[in-house]
Amino acid sequence: MSTTSALPVVVIGAGPIGLAAAAQLLERGLEPLVLETGTGAGSSVREWGHVRLFSTWSEVVDPAAEKLLTPTGWIRPDGAGYPSGADWVESYLRPLADALGDRVRYGARVTGVSRAGRDRVVDADRAEQPFTVHITRSGGAEERITARAVLDASGTWSTPAPLGGDGLPALGERAAADRIAYRVPDLADPAVRARYAGRRTAVIGSGASAFTALAYLADLAEQVPGTHAVWILRRGLSGSTFGGGEADQLPARGALGLRAKAAVEAGHAGAVTGFRTAAVERDGERLVLVGEDGTRLEPVDEIIGLTGLRPDLSFVGELRLGLDERLQAPAALAPLIDPNVHSCGTVHPHGVKELSHPEAGVYLVGMKSYGRAPTFLAMTGYEQVRSIAASLAGDHESAERVELTLPETGVCGGAGLFDETEAATDGGGCCSAPATLRIGTVIPMRTASGGC
Repeated sequence: MSTTSALPVVVIGAGPIGLAAAAQLLERGLEPLVLETGTGAGSSVREWGHVRLFSTWSEVVDPAAEKLLTPTGWIRPDGAGYPSGADWVESYLRPLADALGDRVRYGARVTGVSRAGRDRVVDADRAEQPFTVHITRSGGAEERITARAVLDASGTWSTPAPLGGDGLPALGERAAADRIAYRVPDLADPAVRARYAGRRTAVIGSGASAFTALAYLADLAEQVPGTHAVWILRRGLSGSTFGGGEADQLPARGALGLRAKAAVEAGHAGAVTGFRTAAVERDGERLVLVGEDGTRLEPVDEIIGLTGLRPDLSFVGELRLGLDERLQAPAALAPLIDPNVHSCGTVHPHGVKELSHPEAGVYLVGMKSYGRAPTFLAMTGYEQVRSIAASLAGDHESAERVELTLPETGVCGGAGLFDETEAATDGGGCCSAPATLRIGTVIPMRTASGGC
């Protein structure tokens, strides 16, 4: 019997995929331990609680989690409804974490993961050693936890991509941080509303997060004169710029693109195409975006950068990971999710095989597994952790039997690393925003239906 079999499986992150992983592990008779930096379940989701998912409740509840919740008296929300981030937390994630009890630890930031007594160079008896997970508690105390396996479901929310067209912060971007946001604004918050009302705002990015921000600002423009958005794209406008529209099999996602198109056509937003940001300069109290070719745009009051998210790999640096050199996703998974080729619905079903690394027993799951690819959906993550839990329990037949049907966009067949006008979409991808399922929209000033 393995000397590590009695140890828990550490899950990093108490978001939708991390909590689903814990439920799947419990169902397999394995003991999970979920480590969460924040003070509650779904801490990152809470930060975009004002945004509506463009997937329905039926697609964002994990089957094993539902089995764990049902005996507690939990009532599943209407499967046809579209939850906001706040709904997802309060009606699902928080009750699920409560059902898991002390298997979830809050205020526990993971600062490093390695093999016990082995850095990444050492081969001797490596596979026989358990994992050691270093954490820092909210009060500053440090601790080590020993684990039989590690599932990193920490996501990518904490590491938004910078404005620079070369993938690095634009010159002056850090100095202008007080006027730059990297999130979809919550205009129901009076302080946030005041920041954008009657002002000129540059929205950089072309994924669904950008669509959401444009829709919000368009609503605000109808109420507050002088409010205007400038949409900055690295490529040209084309028929696919606004996503799948009515052909999208996720109706809320398609409707969101149509709302962004309406904002442009109504004059609430202008578009600047073929622009790659090189610098952000001060012009008195305003900001000027400077392109790589020296083009200077008209001054703006605020900038919203929605150019994608990245995985934080700093705390797994002592593990032997096999990552794709472009996407920073597991090497076997990367070709299946390459946004040059795939949309959300054309991703091939995958599980433990594609998520494995040279370091056996460690897995990046959920948004973290997709690296820089924006095409992730929650149901994909649920299938990932089901397969991994089966493998860890020794049920290899079930682990390899991965079956998943995803909704296709209906138009978009690729996503976003191209710059050419004819490319399907850019940067943010056709199917997602910074955290794939969070790209619907709850309109703060108007009744919304279906995420638009």
